[in-house]
Amino acid sequence: MRLATFRVDGVVRVGVVDGDHLQAVEAPDLLSVLVEWEQSGPPEPRGQVWSLAAVELLAPLPRPPRNVFCVGKNYRDHAREFSRSGYDRSAGGEELPSAPVVFTKPPSAVVGPGATIERHPTVTKELDYEAELAVIIGRPGRDIAPEDAHRHVWGYTIVNDVTARDRQRAHRQWFLGKGLDSFCPMGPVAVSADEVDPEGQARPALELSCWVNEELRQRANTADLLFDIPTLIATISAGLRLETGDVIATGTPAGVGIGFDPPRFLDRGDEVTITISGIGTLRNRVA
Repeated sequence: MRLATFRVDGVVRVGVVDGDHLQAVEAPDLLSVLVEWEQSGPPEPRGQVWSLAAVELLAPLPRPPRNVFCVGKNYRDHAREFSRSGYDRSAGGEELPSAPVVFTKPPSAVVGPGATIERHPTVTKELDYEAELAVIIGRPGRDIAPEDAHRHVWGYTIVNDVTARDRQRAHRQWFLGKGLDSFCPMGPVAVSADEVDPEGQARPALELSCWVNEELRQRANTADLLFDIPTLIATISAGLRLETGDVIATGTPAGVGIGFDPPRFLDRGDEVTITISGIGTLRNRVA
């Protein structure tokens, strides 16, 4: 099932997407749908039908209940390009991490498809993009074993892990460089886990592509994750209870701005377009 959070006539609603249309469900927000899904199954669309072109799509979880969990250096080629870039001051020279590198973004960083990415010119001169598959947790749990991890996954969406590289490097950690307002575009929809297979076990894994303006910058397959989704869930949930509605961004492949020589950072007017097969396209412009 494909679900979207949208605004029409000034009212925020949740709907089931079918092709170029969506139909509202009787729920105040996506988090309520996810909670109810765990108890009684998928929602039944019963409300009005709209054309997607007639509504404003928001992030599936416009204000996640907690910080978005994010994973760094989780594709080999990106880990290597980051290590060579001179911007990685957090790993003591380690090119490939021996364990998942986890940080967070605050809920206030989340914006939806079509929303602008703030340039923050007084804060950063080195604005970068990172295309990522994101996991949405459905079933809560703590100390989740890798073999049980997929029982806790409701589904997936797309995230752009926007980053102020100079701020990331200067502070020797990643929260301040990645947690600014508008630095977590998310969407356009949330897709339930039965529709896609990121690890490519039962059906093809997902193709991820990212363009800046009309130039292809990133292309990868989610089967190439250094630490797979069960490992990420097991690592993050160790001693920390994951809750319904938690979001885990799984990392970005090679091709980010700092991977070029010289680096190619975002500027006003640039448009970042991220497509993941089976999910859709997330498009945002720098203000």
